Amino acid sequence: MSHDLAIIGGGIVGLATAREVTRRFPGLSIVILEREDDVALHQTGRNSGVIHSGIYYQPGSLKARLCKEGVEATIRFCKDHDLPYEQCGKMLVATQASELDRMAALHERGLASGLPVERLSSAELRAREPHIQGVGALFVSTTGIVDYGLLARTMAKELKERGVEILFGATVDRISEEPPGLTIGAGMQLIKARNMIACAGIMADRIARLGGLDLDFRIVPFRGEYYRLGADRNDIVSHLIYPIPDPDLPFLGIHLTKMIGGYVTVGPNAVLAFARDGYRFGDVSLRDLAETLTYRGFRRLVGKNLSSGLSEMWNSLNKHAYLALCQRYCPELTVRDLQPHRPGIRAQAVLADGTLAHDFLIRETARSIHVCNAPSPAATSAIPIARELIDRAAKHFRWRDAVRA
Repeated sequence: MSHDLAIIGGGIVGLATAREVTRRFPGLSIVILEREDDVALHQTGRNSGVIHSGIYYQPGSLKARLCKEGVEATIRFCKDHDLPYEQCGKMLVATQASELDRMAALHERGLASGLPVERLSSAELRAREPHIQGVGALFVSTTGIVDYGLLARTMAKELKERGVEILFGATVDRISEEPPGLTIGAGMQLIKARNMIACAGIMADRIARLGGLDLDFRIVPFRGEYYRLGADRNDIVSHLIYPIPDPDLPFLGIHLTKMIGGYVTVGPNAVLAFARDGYRFGDVSLRDLAETLTYRGFRRLVGKNLSSGLSEMWNSLNKHAYLALCQRYCPELTVRDLQPHRPGIRAQAVLADGTLAHDFLIRETARSIHVCNAPSPAATSAIPIARELIDRAAKHFRWRDAVRA
């Protein structure tokens, strides 16, 4: 059977994209190809569950706009489908005086983006969060928490009811594009489609190359390791506790996160994963590791961030070092409080010059659109990202004419 559209990837971006197509072009036949046996088993189902406010992003940028729209869209979806969520708010805590200038700049950035950002003194922080210490903080009330895995599975159920076919265990290994359409191979399966949108996450660069694109980046997997606090610490914070970001570091840093399940996690760090699905230290794929280590963009990234990279690795191997990062905010935590919790993998696009791609990367062929990099806050922004993608697809694939026909 031939479809109007094939979507590669059953994460939240791929599912939201299919949902937007069914909403705006209900006459199109859609198939989703997912390599696992269920949706949302990787980045979507293993992230921190935060509904981000967008305070970190340049005011007026696409990322800032999509994030702000995403807060509203995610909460509306939860209300419409009776899914649990909570807008508990986020505290961005300065733990030393040297961070106060960066905190002030972040405050101005948040206000410029139209966010409800409140600046707190050390005493005001302590009054709201008795277990947290800092020299000052910003409070953003719109930040929330949700279970993105549950949200994605709800989307998948909705899509099936709308007639969308989801093929599980479909690992795409070849793509042939001709003027009439595409033939997508997944083992013994052959799927024909007029058009394709790839939302392949950690495999985005490989799928793009299979589709004939010449790329200027590569996906490098970074493992984010979390701990979960014991049940006696479930009420240790009332809000999310985040650091003031350091622009000299590639990643945000460890934070305390209330989860929708009622517990609190600590993390994540960011260490190189030795496999694209390398959730444990001992998970090694020779192909994945060789691709990473031989890529000049990765070697340049390491050269620029050697000190922070070694520090992250040490914190990964030494639980007491990891604890010390937590104690900057919450000095009463002990090593016994840090209990195992599932890690996640961040699909990070690294450019050839060694810089991280912090914005969305989208590439096209005549018959396909590839979401090559969808960094955080992609889960928060999934529904408005889908709108942007389908705006592009409608023009690129001339769907309006196709639907009328």
